[in-house]
Amino acid sequence: METTLLWIGRLAGLLGMIACLIAVGIRLTGAYWIGGLQAGTLFLAGVAAMTFGCLALLLVLTTHMHGHE
Repeated sequence: METTLLWIGRLAGLLGMIACLIAVGIRLTGAYWIGGLQAGTLFLAGVAAMTFGCLALLLVLTTHMHGHE
């Protein structure tokens, strides 16, 4: 379970970072839309994915700490 959550957290963080970088890169070119989606919406989705990844990794850390008490 911990290994699965660890990889889910890493993958979500990586995908979120990629989504944010794409949104920022497109927005810096002056475009507001990315294939029918606003750049801000893609950025927000990237932030949400990174937050989900952080929460998954935090869950791994807290369960790991409680297992050693």
